[in-house]
Amino acid sequence: MYFNARFVATLPAADLARAKAWYADKLGLNPSTEFPGGLNYTTPGGDFTLYETTFAGTAQNTAATWLAEDFEAAVADLRARGVGFEDYDMPGLKTDNGVATDTEGFKAAWFKDSEGNIHGVIQSRPGM
Repeated sequence: MYFNARFVATLPAADLARAKAWYADKLGLNPSTEFPGGLNYTTPGGDFTLYETTFAGTAQNTAATWLAEDFEAAVADLRARGVGFEDYDMPGLKTDNGVATDTEGFKAAWFKDSEGNIHGVIQSRPGM
């Protein structure tokens, strides 16, 4: 059954060279393989592909989410690398200095990559 198959995220990039440099500089990630029009990345938590398209950055939703066991350390490391976090103020979600905290103390933050894709960093909980 296909639900037993490996799942890989796919993210658009308008400028693949710019995206490759951004992921290396800001996230410390280098492609595991390269192919015409795309890059594959392998991380301990999962894999993703960047592919070149003019539609990059058009989605207004979270395209990728990173689960962080140590949320504060992850956010501090990203900030130190020059990653800026988005601020939101909408019903059910308000950030303070780029971080949202729910009533149970669960934390999340969002940033955009060089191509405008929205990434979430969320505090890992048991069972995630």
